[in-house]
Amino acid sequence: MDTRQQAQMLLQIQQLEFTAVELNLFLDTHPDDQQALALYNQVHQQLMQCVQNYEQYYGPLLSYGFSPARQNTWVWAETPWPWEIKY
Repeated sequence: MDTRQQAQMLLQIQQLEFTAVELNLFLDTHPDDQQALALYNQVHQQLMQCVQNYEQYYGPLLSYGFSPARQNTWVWAETPWPWEIKY
């Protein structure tokens, strides 16, 4: 995949993260809203799938126990970090 595809994947992850945070904040004040809860769960599932797809091609986005090691190797420090990618 090229850097344009990588940038598109990162943008989609950022959009889903923003949506998840906003829904999280809404649910803090409206915990019984079933529609918001269902939407949050849907966004969360999409976000996890997007992160998994990104990490499959480009390596981990996060450390600290959020991203599994691939093929028994620690690639966190070997790949460019998201903010180091040149578009």
